[in-house]
Amino acid sequence: MKRDIENVVVVGTGVMGAAIAAHFANARFSVTLLDIVPQELDTGEIRQGLDLRSPVVRNRIVKGGLERARNTKPPALFLPEYAEDIRLGNLEDNFRWFTEADWIIEAITEDYQLKRVLLERIDSLRSPGTIVSSNTSGIPIRKLASGLSEDFRRHFLGIHFFNPPRYMKLVESVQAEETLPEVFEKVAEICDRQLGKGIVSAKDTPYFIANRIGTFAIQTVFQLMSECGLGIDEIDQLTGPILGRPKSATFRTLDIIGLDTYAYIVHNIYESVSNDEQREAFRVPALVKVLVEKKWLGDKTHQGFYKKLKTQGILTLDPCTLEYGPRRETHFPSLDEARSFPILEERLRFLINRPDKVGEFVWKSLSRTLVYTANRIPEVSDSIVDVDNVLKWGFNWELGPFEIWDALGVNTVADRIRQERGMLPTLIEKLLSTAEKRFYTKQDGTRCYFVPDSRHHIPIPSHAGVLFISDLKAHERVIRENRSGSLIDMGDGVAVLEFHSKMNTIDGNLLQLMEDALAVAHDSFLGLVIGNQGQHFSAGANLQFILKLAQDKNWQGIDQMIRNFQRVNMKIKYSPCAVVVAPFGLTLGGGCEIALHACCLQAHSETYMGLVELGVGLIPAAGGIKEMLLRTQAKTHNRPTPDYVSHLRSTFENIATAKTSACAVEARNLGFLRDTDGITMNRDRLLADAKARVLELSRQGYRKPLPTRGITAMGNRVLSILKLGIHLARRAEQITDYDVH
Repeated sequence: MKRDIENVVVVGTGVMGAAIAAHFANARFSVTLLDIVPQELDTGEIRQGLDLRSPVVRNRIVKGGLERARNTKPPALFLPEYAEDIRLGNLEDNFRWFTEADWIIEAITEDYQLKRVLLERIDSLRSPGTIVSSNTSGIPIRKLASGLSEDFRRHFLGIHFFNPPRYMKLVESVQAEETLPEVFEKVAEICDRQLGKGIVSAKDTPYFIANRIGTFAIQTVFQLMSECGLGIDEIDQLTGPILGRPKSATFRTLDIIGLDTYAYIVHNIYESVSNDEQREAFRVPALVKVLVEKKWLGDKTHQGFYKKLKTQGILTLDPCTLEYGPRRETHFPSLDEARSFPILEERLRFLINRPDKVGEFVWKSLSRTLVYTANRIPEVSDSIVDVDNVLKWGFNWELGPFEIWDALGVNTVADRIRQERGMLPTLIEKLLSTAEKRFYTKQDGTRCYFVPDSRHHIPIPSHAGVLFISDLKAHERVIRENRSGSLIDMGDGVAVLEFHSKMNTIDGNLLQLMEDALAVAHDSFLGLVIGNQGQHFSAGANLQFILKLAQDKNWQGIDQMIRNFQRVNMKIKYSPCAVVVAPFGLTLGGGCEIALHACCLQAHSETYMGLVELGVGLIPAAGGIKEMLLRTQAKTHNRPTPDYVSHLRSTFENIATAKTSACAVEARNLGFLRDTDGITMNRDRLLADAKARVLELSRQGYRKPLPTRGITAMGNRVLSILKLGIHLARRAEQITDYDVH
């Protein structure tokens, strides 16, 4: 096997292929994208007098696929210009490019015969040791590899990316019988460290883990829609965040996937699982068949279960009449009461016991899915951890199925299922024979999981370079805390300050803890990391608190909070020990200002960073504007040149328009990150990478920066340029009179 993977060739420019190529370009691999040659000219080519031999025509399909990836929303590329780094070709003129590849990814249409023909051609040209993978969601890997050369079979595996590849964490890896262990290990390392993915090893069973179990859960919803007398809007109310699932819930998700794609998957699972006890559950729902026949396929045809009109907004399909009408949000008292439980486990326990339509639906949908999942062990996987990760990473469930068993109480669920069905899955019977009667336990602060064969719980494997705050807390590493944050010992002489207020907003409690943390770090540690593992780094200052002070006309209170925030940020900047901030997700307003004062940032690739206060009628007040100005000075060596004015105007406009980066690379282009700041692709590695930066700075003999001696005042000429920009923005109605003020 080739030791280094640098040149990646992706074949197929459909929705997945082009997006996979885009994400490898994001990770700065050398990427080649190939597709077939058109068999006929389009009208534009005919008008130009081109023929099928013209290079423009021969690469039309591959160019079109990349162009769709370039323009897709959310963006597939970190920066649009990354598309220029992808080499384009076709499968007739450029087939020899396979000889240059270190990894070839087949991502053509989900058709066994087409894939097989292509893989045979690849086998005839690839260099020995080149990795080949098929991005298939369900075709057996052993069948694709059968009869090909020995070296091919030893370097071949299935790699199932989830759509969209840039954003979805899950990658399922399916090894052929002869796949070398080191091939899987190399691919897993690349997916983890360079692509930012969570990779799960799945058995070569029909539709692997994710689509087998995830599709069953959706099919259960279709069954219950008629059983419980619920409509499309009502189902989506019940299967979204209230159950720890995405906001798109069930039917909105299907519109995004495409109803034709969904019908294809369901039908193929049905044809493939002749021994599945729930095979009949995989018949394509009658409603889906009708919509596919009408070509109402969801987002791709602008109507499916929902239809969006400019004049009427979003309309919902009536399954009985097949007509669209206004969205209907039914008032369920049980749901209103459930929302008072902020912890998902408590909310689920409450919902399954409601003596109403809501309780009936939640219990039946959860219990059927839990039983089905338990029956898939060991068929699809030997590890309950892998199954849980697949549903969390691939379908964005907050809890995996076995974590839900524990949340509801295995004994409680088992007793109720016995009463209703009389039988329990073998896995559950094995678990109930143990003393713990839980799938997950804690032993000496270490999280352990149930292994059915041994009927014991063993520690969940840890990975070098991955660090979780929950594990630190389980080992009693908390130094001090309040309701808004915690200071925790990371080990090796580094502490981490964790935010855990709502949306990680910054309030007085957090500012006080930050000040204390800086003092403790100076006295007892080599350095400090400021980071957390919530949904976002920080949405900024607690605006509700500030609004309350303003309503009470407590101007002194607002002034004091701003002064405290400024003081803390300056202490971060001039801390005697290194302070590394680890931003990710939303890093807005005050959260951005904290980051701007750190000596170093280690940002996750998906960091959406900006000084956005003007969007709510405020001015960034905790030193962020000053730091951006200092960075502008540093770029131009503090010289009043046209280049300086250009940088200054650009920075001013970004703040005035509340510009937010779409990724960490763009944050660097906007000046929020410096060239010396690091970017981590895998969020699970972010805090460990930030800790490593602290240790490296300490080893280098870190010294705090010298105070800034002066800031260039550019005078009335530059002030006039900025005022003109404000005037033009108002004339164009891009800003309001208050924004001008």
